[in-house]
Amino acid sequence: MTPAFTRVLGSGFVTGEHCIKNDALSKICETSDEWIRERTGIEQRYFVEEGTTTSDLGVRAARKALEDAKVSADEIDYIVFATMTPDYYFPGCGSLLQTKLGIANVPALDIRQQCSGFIYGLQVCDALIRAGISKRLLFVGAEIHSGFMPWSKKAFDLITGKSQEAITPEEHARNTQFRDRTSLFGDAGGALVLGPTDDPERGLLGFVLHSDGSKAESLYVPAAGFAYRPYVNQGQVDEARYVPSMDGRTVFKMAVSKMPEAVNEVCQKVGATVDDIRMLIAHQANLRINEAVQKSLKLPDERVYNNIQRYGNTTAATIPIAYDECRKSGKVKAGDLVCFVGLGAGFHWGAALMRE
Repeated sequence: MTPAFTRVLGSGFVTGEHCIKNDALSKICETSDEWIRERTGIEQRYFVEEGTTTSDLGVRAARKALEDAKVSADEIDYIVFATMTPDYYFPGCGSLLQTKLGIANVPALDIRQQCSGFIYGLQVCDALIRAGISKRLLFVGAEIHSGFMPWSKKAFDLITGKSQEAITPEEHARNTQFRDRTSLFGDAGGALVLGPTDDPERGLLGFVLHSDGSKAESLYVPAAGFAYRPYVNQGQVDEARYVPSMDGRTVFKMAVSKMPEAVNEVCQKVGATVDDIRMLIAHQANLRINEAVQKSLKLPDERVYNNIQRYGNTTAATIPIAYDECRKSGKVKAGDLVCFVGLGAGFHWGAALMRE
């Protein structure tokens, strides 16, 4: 018998080991706490210790979610892993996480939808469970963005407090070229354990997803791809073309228009209204974007959750982290209608509704 809905059985998240305040970044580039807060709302972010991988963060988050769900790793029959910062170009992180958790040879699927990875992945998980393919599914979103940072080891040691030795003026000036992007991101992982429910009052209710590749180069990494031969070369490294390239105005315009549209669309699809939403959990890319989305939807502060101030943009991990905090703090209660919404590179965007 096909289950009525997919429900969350457990959740958990972890961050990188090093908490980096805005003032620390001013040691390695021309920026300040005020400059970053005004533009993004971010106060701090976390970076991993060198050698920690995305799959490592995924494992740590997964263990917390499994413990919360009271589900053992050997009960998991499917893994979905969302990330844009995998340990390797290939293979993906799903099978690496599977081995590190000691899970038997169950399917491990990797998806690449960047900042909308959680929304897209959640629909995939829902489809797998509703089709009866999975009974206990582990869904992980994890990222290590510190690999994008064009900083020397000396700069990392300076911001993490391992050293007080200043970088050169030349390196400081070079780092400043990328401050609009390097100040945005953090390292973290979030995880959900999902399973079927026959309770028509609880679970995932519906999704709307969209893509538009016509503006893809407004937010992309212009290196290390098979548009080049070889796919990575010294010139790309020297020019730091592995750092994401972003047209901030286009991204902002897309986000503040497409995200409210998606929320309204998914509400209409399931026969609800925006006023029925008890908690809106948006992807945490920029606090100014989320404030504009909230204003467009006319939702009061108590029905919108933001935590970008503490973690920065952690891409596929932002929504599961925020959901875990809401769930465990009581901001989301049984019976509440929760809406997830996000937009990311591609462009991909969408929204999902869930009855807690």
